[in-house]
Amino acid sequence: MYNKKKQIGNILKFYAKFWGVRGSIACCDSGIYEYGGNTSCVEIRCGEEVLIFDSGTGIRYLGAELVKEKKKNYKIFYSHTHYDHICGLPFFLPAFIPNNKIDFFAGHLKPRNNIKKVLSSIMSDPVWPVGLDIFNSEMTFTDFNAGETIKPETNIEIKTCSLNHENGSTGYRVNYGGKSICYITDTGHVPGAPDENILGLIEGSDIVIYDSMFTEEEFKQKPHWGHSTWEEGAKLCDIANAKKLCIFHHDPEHNDVFMNKLANEAKKKRPGTVVAKEGLVLTL
Repeated sequence: MYNKKKQIGNILKFYAKFWGVRGSIACCDSGIYEYGGNTSCVEIRCGEEVLIFDSGTGIRYLGAELVKEKKKNYKIFYSHTHYDHICGLPFFLPAFIPNNKIDFFAGHLKPRNNIKKVLSSIMSDPVWPVGLDIFNSEMTFTDFNAGETIKPETNIEIKTCSLNHENGSTGYRVNYGGKSICYITDTGHVPGAPDENILGLIEGSDIVIYDSMFTEEEFKQKPHWGHSTWEEGAKLCDIANAKKLCIFHHDPEHNDVFMNKLANEAKKKRPGTVVAKEGLVLTL
C-alpha cells in the first residue's frame, strides 16, 4: 500500500480495486476462495471519477457497491471483447438506473467492428432475452485506435497501446495526480524480445497490472495463446523502471495453494510484487 496524498485539504484518491482477477472462465470452488473466481474487472478511482476496466463477471459485485454510492457517471474501458471480459455487463446495476451515464471505450475493433455492435451481440436473441435497450441509463460508445491518448476528464490522461492477442487487445496507462496505474492484460510475449509497445507504456509507472496467466513451463506449451507470465512482467518492469508489479488474469486451474506458491516465488525475485485478489486495493 502507498500513503494517500492530500491536496487542498481533501484526499486525492487514486487507487485500483480488483473485482475479478481470473482469466478465461469464472470458477467457483473451495480451492479458489482466497484469490477469487470472477473474471476480469478492475476499478480505478481518480478522485470522484470511476473508471472501470473490463466487464467480466466481477462487475456484478462492483455495480452493487457503486449503486450504494449513488454516483451517476461511469466509464468502462475494454482491453478486448473476448467473452470472459464482457459477460458481466448484463448484471451491472448502475446501467439500469435512469439519469446515470455510462461511456464505453474500446481500442481494438476499428475498422471491422465497433463496441456498441459487439456488446449488443451478447444481449440479443438467441443468446440473451433482452437487448441493450433494457438499460435505462444514457450510454455512449467510443471506438479509438490503440496508441491514441484519451482525456476523459481534464485532470485524467489515459495512454494506450496495442497488445499481442488474438483479435486484438489494448493496454492502458492512467495518469492522475502525478502518479500512474497501468492495466495490461491478454497479451502474449516473444521470449528474448521485450514488447516495445508495453515498455513505452509502462516507463516509470507506479503500478503495472500484468497478464500472468501462465508459468514459464506452461508458456512453453502454449506460446501462441495470447497470454504471458509473471517472470516476463517482472522483466518488463525492470527494463522500464516501473515500481510495483501486480500479477493478474489467473488461470482457472491455478488454485489458492498454487497461487500462494507463485506469490512467494515472485516476491523473492522482485520484492514488492503482489498477486491480485478479489477485494485487493492498491492505493497511490
